[in-house]
Amino acid sequence: MQKLTNKEEEIMHILWKLKKAFVKEVMAEITEEQPHYNTLSTIVRNLEEKGFVSHNAFGNTHQYYPIVSLEDYRKRFMNTAIDNYFNSSYKNMVSHFAKEEKISAAELREILAMIESQKEEI
Repeated sequence: MQKLTNKEEEIMHILWKLKKAFVKEVMAEITEEQPHYNTLSTIVRNLEEKGFVSHNAFGNTHQYYPIVSLEDYRKRFMNTAIDNYFNSSYKNMVSHFAKEEKISAAELREILAMIESQKEEI
């Protein structure tokens, strides 16, 4: 799976939300700095070339839909981030967020409870 640019990721989030859309429908969902229609069309075609979206043709226009799920992309993105920024350690990642006060002790207890309940299921 190829890495996406920030703009490509933004477009993918729109397509995941809409499930299928024409370029003009994607354009309507962009809230900040809307690109020119042709630029957006090129970005969507690049996503297709990268294997993230496909399309159904309706005459001269195309309706695009994601072929990579949000969950699959999330797994790949998180694994890469953990490998690159936390030495492949989930412990390092969690401790980073704890130090930055991005996660509370109560949330950590919830995570521990989830882990313990999954162990019991096995």
